[in-house]
Amino acid sequence: MKMAMAGLYKRVLPSPPAVDFASSDGKTQSEPAYCGLASLSMVLNALAIDPGRKWKGPWRWFDESMLDCCEPLEKVKEKGISFGKLVCLAHCAGAKVQAFRTNQSSLDDFRKFVVRCSTSDDCHIISSCHRATFKQTGTGHFSPIGGYHAGRDMALILDVARFKYPPHWVPLRLLWEAMESVDEATRQCRGFLLISRPHRDPGLLYTLSCKHESWVKVAKYLTDDVPNLVKTDDVKDVHKVLSVVFSSLPSHFGEFIKWIAEVRRREDGGQNLSLEENGRLSLKEEVLKQVQETGLFKHVVAFLSSLTLCCRNAPTLSDENNLPDIAATVCCQGAELLSGSFGSSERYCCQETCIRRLRANGDKPITLVSGTVVNGSSEQGVDVLVPSCPNKLNCCGSGPSNCNGIYPAGNDVLTALLLALPPETWRGIKDEKLLNEMYSLVSTENLPILLQEEVLHLRRQLHILKKCQENKVDEDLGEPLC
Repeated sequence: MKMAMAGLYKRVLPSPPAVDFASSDGKTQSEPAYCGLASLSMVLNALAIDPGRKWKGPWRWFDESMLDCCEPLEKVKEKGISFGKLVCLAHCAGAKVQAFRTNQSSLDDFRKFVVRCSTSDDCHIISSCHRATFKQTGTGHFSPIGGYHAGRDMALILDVARFKYPPHWVPLRLLWEAMESVDEATRQCRGFLLISRPHRDPGLLYTLSCKHESWVKVAKYLTDDVPNLVKTDDVKDVHKVLSVVFSSLPSHFGEFIKWIAEVRRREDGGQNLSLEENGRLSLKEEVLKQVQETGLFKHVVAFLSSLTLCCRNAPTLSDENNLPDIAATVCCQGAELLSGSFGSSERYCCQETCIRRLRANGDKPITLVSGTVVNGSSEQGVDVLVPSCPNKLNCCGSGPSNCNGIYPAGNDVLTALLLALPPETWRGIKDEKLLNEMYSLVSTENLPILLQEEVLHLRRQLHILKKCQENKVDEDLGEPLC
């Protein structure tokens, strides 16, 4: 005989004040929804922002496991996420974000945003509110707003905690009251995020990472130490500037800035690239070409070439610039992602890698790194699509991979990161002529649009990571400086 048990599968929605989305008064449409990470995933997917990596099978699709650039995923899942950290994640994921606390906006402005986003596919709103205002159980909660009823001045809450409450309508004024509550963890008012799609997905080639424990030291070095280092009297030319910056790089610096690779199961593509894959690879190669055409890149190459022991004394990025080794690591990470177990304790080992130059689809040669990844008794063939370097450079200072015309190389990664530093980094240079030269070299105004967006994306990431490091991300929610 089975005994009845109390459970928490679903609760009865208190109504009023809420109107059940599936009731006769509230049922207008059906929308799948599944608190902060889930809401952001839902909005990013609705905006068709490409995560740049596959979710399951051949599908590139955001889920919670991909939203880990501003804080370790395990910590987010354990303690939840603050309003400011969600803003950080949205920026890092490539969205255009405007964040408003209730003490920075008004009910009328909020209503205008809700109306605008409810009648457009180009923007979405995520609200941060307190459930108690709606007589619901629980405390702080994030959910997207899916619609607006003008006649009754009500907003549709697409509750992502569908196991608890269904989507429901609430009076807009009551939703505003729920957002006016103070988050006890940050002592800040709650609010809402207006999220829209940029005209192009940023972060084609490079991204900043806070997964490695050294990221705090690196972020502090780049934003606090470098501006002080360049103030020295003996900084008289660009070569000396680069020497001062690179000679004191923190250990594990290469863990901070990463190159972005596209990974697929070998059986998904074989020897051919889809039109979509080919298009993305072409964009990556164009960005890389634009990096190598900058004046700053030429200075970086010259500096690395001048080091006494050639490549061996180059910054950390060049020391680790062995494509087969990097590819083996990427193949393992890719296999974890493809299996849905990224970040788990399972052990993946790449038994072998090979680098091939193929003429896919009869087009120009492409570089394909293939690896066989083993996890216990299972084996997975993984391909990494690598953009080819358009220029063959002197091996000395370029890193061994560049000798074969294969990306990545330390010189282009370092160039991108230098371009991403805030312009005020160089303000302390005392020689006026050199100062003007540095401003000219790092200026984003004259960069081609693809590279400009890549650099500004990295700059936004660095700005947000510094705020995270200082625990100020919940104090300053303005658009990061470009």
